[in-house]
Amino acid sequence: MSTATTASVSTHILDTSIGRPAEGVAITLTARSGGGAEWVTLGGSKTDADGRCKDLPALPEGTTHVRLDFETETYFLNKHRADKNNSENKAEAQQDAPRVRDSGAFFPEVAITFAVVPGEHFHVPLLLNPFGYSVYRGS
Repeated sequence: MSTATTASVSTHILDTSIGRPAEGVAITLTARSGGGAEWVTLGGSKTDADGRCKDLPALPEGTTHVRLDFETETYFLNKHRADKNNSENKAEAQQDAPRVRDSGAFFPEVAITFAVVPGEHFHVPLLLNPFGYSVYRGS
């Protein structure tokens, strides 16, 4: 195993409540080398118009665990404000499901922690809506 080979990470977010990418979600990347090691914040970015975060920092050599922290509350607050000004929400007001109140999201943040292997790429998409989320290892 080459010591110069490290794992790499990418992500994107799809807002499944509207079937579109989630733009402007802040993401922080942290990593550690071993289960008992301290988490080190490597940096962060925001999703672009395609819901992708193309400029996450590189992982240091020896990284074994990675955590992606998604700040979803601000995204949903901004989306809720835009929706209030949009007349298309009349149909939503008639649905039985309760609207998201106060924070704009049931999950104000989403933290995904996963193990990595040197030399492999890990794409971790987040499928997001105001009341839930799902993640998986993509390609």
